[in-house]
Amino acid sequence: MALREQLRIMVVDDMSTSRGLITQALDSIGIRNVVTASDGKSALQALEKAPAHLVISDYNMPEMDGLHLLHYLRSKPQTAKTGFLLITGRADQTVINKGRQLGMNNFLKKPFEPADLKTAIEAIVGRL
Repeated sequence: MALREQLRIMVVDDMSTSRGLITQALDSIGIRNVVTASDGKSALQALEKAPAHLVISDYNMPEMDGLHLLHYLRSKPQTAKTGFLLITGRADQTVINKGRQLGMNNFLKKPFEPADLKTAIEAIVGRL
């Protein structure tokens, strides 16, 4: 069974359109075991019940941004090793550096093509 068929991915974004675009891009590269959450808090609750191999999160979300979500994931033993890909339209160096300090595995700037997403994921989990 190919890695892309085994991967369980959580997509976290407060914009339903963005969640849909990311999910479609994942589907186009053969990744179909995808769950979504509209904010960091519901993502954390879902991940406690059903862990994921990789979290793809938007940076700019109300209440808990992507970096706060990453911080919480890294602070819990059951999610500390979960892959984390930050997607942002605001890829300024401060955000990227903070993400790296917190243990972010990779980031992707919006807008992106499915091939860009595939490359960013492969840098974390290996060849799909």
